[in-house]
Amino acid sequence: MILLGAGGRDFFDFATVFRDDPDVEVVAFTAAQIPGIDDRRFPASLAGPRYPDGIPIRPEAEFAALVAQHDVDEVVLAYSDLSYDQVMHLASEAMAAGADVRLLGPRRTMLTATRPVVAVCASRTGAGKSQTSRRVCSILRAAGLRVALIRHPMPYGDLEAMRVQRFATLDEIEASHPTIEEREEYELPVREGLTVWAGVDYESIVRRAADESDVIVWDGGNNDLPFVRPDLMITVVDPLRPGHECGWFPGEVNVRLADVIVVNKVDAAEPDDVDTVLANVSSLAPAATVIRAASPVVLADGPDLTGVRVLVVEDGPTITHGGMPFGAGTVAARQAGAVLVDPRPFAVGSIAATFTRYPHIGPVLPAMGYGDEQLAELEATIAAVPCDAVVTGTPIDLTRVVRIDRPVRHASYSLVEIGSPTLDDVLAPLVERWRSS
Repeated sequence: MILLGAGGRDFFDFATVFRDDPDVEVVAFTAAQIPGIDDRRFPASLAGPRYPDGIPIRPEAEFAALVAQHDVDEVVLAYSDLSYDQVMHLASEAMAAGADVRLLGPRRTMLTATRPVVAVCASRTGAGKSQTSRRVCSILRAAGLRVALIRHPMPYGDLEAMRVQRFATLDEIEASHPTIEEREEYELPVREGLTVWAGVDYESIVRRAADESDVIVWDGGNNDLPFVRPDLMITVVDPLRPGHECGWFPGEVNVRLADVIVVNKVDAAEPDDVDTVLANVSSLAPAATVIRAASPVVLADGPDLTGVRVLVVEDGPTITHGGMPFGAGTVAARQAGAVLVDPRPFAVGSIAATFTRYPHIGPVLPAMGYGDEQLAELEATIAAVPCDAVVTGTPIDLTRVVRIDRPVRHASYSLVEIGSPTLDDVLAPLVERWRSS
C-alpha cells in the first residue's frame, strides 16, 4: 500500500487504520502541496514495531513508479483541497499503474474524545475557519468553559520531536522552530489566551487536551475532515468561490456533515454568488442551520498609503493550493488607495518556483517560509521589489521572521455574524448542557 498525502491526513490515517493491521504493508508515503516535506522518512518510533526502519516519504510524482517497483495493490488518497478533476486524475494514474484506489471516510478514522467537541471545517482553504474557530472559542470561554484548541497537523519538521505539541506561550511556539504556516495558525490563538495542541500522534493529543479542558474545539486545516468525532460540526463556505462547496474534495463531505454552515464573506461576494452558494448548501445539507457572516478587514495604524507603491504579502496556503488570487492584504491595500507592485518579476529561488506552480496568483507575494532557506528567499524577494511600503495579510507579525526595511502595515480580520441566527444562538443550548455536566 502507498498513502498519497501532504504531511498530515496521511500520517493520521496510517496511525488510526493501517499501522497495526497485519494484512497491510505500507511501503511509502508520498508528499504534495508543501515544499520540502518529501525525501525524508516517517520514523520507526511512530510507525510501530512492524516498521523497524520507518517508512520512506517520496515526492508524489514518483508514486506510479513506486506502485510498479513494490507491486502495490492499493493506493489510499489521504490529503485535502483537491478538485474532483485532480482526485480522478490521481485515481486514474494509480489504476493504470496496476493499483486499486481507496478513500477513507470519517466514520472509519475519527477519534472519540472524552470531552464535547466542536469541529470547525471548511469547503476550501481560506474560507475563514481560523476566525470562526476563534469566535467559537471566545463564546465558550465567556461562558466559563475551559477550551482546548486542537489544530490540524502541520508536521513539516522533525516528526518525532513534533509527536505531541502543546503551545500556551509565544516562547513555546518559537522554541519549536516553526514554519510561517505554523506561526500563522498558532500565534493569534495563543495571544488570545488559548492553549493550542497539534503534532503527529493525535490519539495522545486528544487524550491530553481533554485532561485540561471542558470542551475541545477542532480547528481544521485546508478543507479536511475532522480527526475527532464532533458533537457540533460547523462548516465554513466561501461565496468568493461559488460552486467549490460541491466540487472540491473533501469539502463537500464537510458540507454534507454540517450541523451549522457559516456562509462567510457575504459582504465581499457578489449577491448572485452568495445565492448560488446558499442554493448548493440547501441541496447538500437541508437540515443544517445557516449563518451569514462577514470577515471585515482592518488595517493597522501606519503611514498613509494613498498613491503609495505597496507590496502585498498574503497568507501562503490561501493563495497557493487554496486557489485564491489575493487575500486580506490586497483588500486592505486597495481600500487605503495604494498602488500594488507586482512582485513576480523580482521573485528568487523557491519563491519564483511557487509563482510558476500556481499561475493563478495575482500581483501579491505568498508568505512562504517552510525552512530557513525559503525564509531567506522570501526576505530577498521583498527586498528586491521596488515599493515604498508593505502590507501584510498574514496573521503573524512578519517582521519577527524576516527583515523588511520599509514601513509595514498589517491587515487583520475577524468573523462578524450578520443577522440571525448567530454562533451564540447555536451554541447556547450546548453550552448550558456542558456547564451543568
